[in-house]
Amino acid sequence: MDGANGFQFVIHSAQRDAGGFLTVTATVRNTTSKPLIGGPVWSGQEVGVQKTGPSFAGITLVDKTEKKRYYVLRDTEGYPLTTTGVTSVQPGQSISVFAQFPAPPASTTQVDIQIPQMPPATIELS
Repeated sequence: MDGANGFQFVIHSAQRDAGGFLTVTATVRNTTSKPLIGGPVWSGQEVGVQKTGPSFAGITLVDKTEKKRYYVLRDTEGYPLTTTGVTSVQPGQSISVFAQFPAPPASTTQVDIQIPQMPPATIELS
């Protein structure tokens, strides 16, 4: 997924586990020759998540078949179950990231992933 701002997200996997979760792994890359700031938009707009610091909690999954949107899970203290602390990406730098969601029904084999300031993309679930 290529964003107009120079960020590129490469989705590596979207894998279900036995606990009923779906973990998405990806790499975010700066394709420009200057440092890019992405942290605030990736964290999402929820007040509870904003106070936990920079994260990828703004990522959502959309199951068009079931007509449901899935948000990044939170732990018991409100921290998102995703990569945290990324505020900028240096020129040419790549950073591995993850985000964990509730797993859609087993019959769902594809979802759209929506990352702030990026076009949506359809991904396969395994």
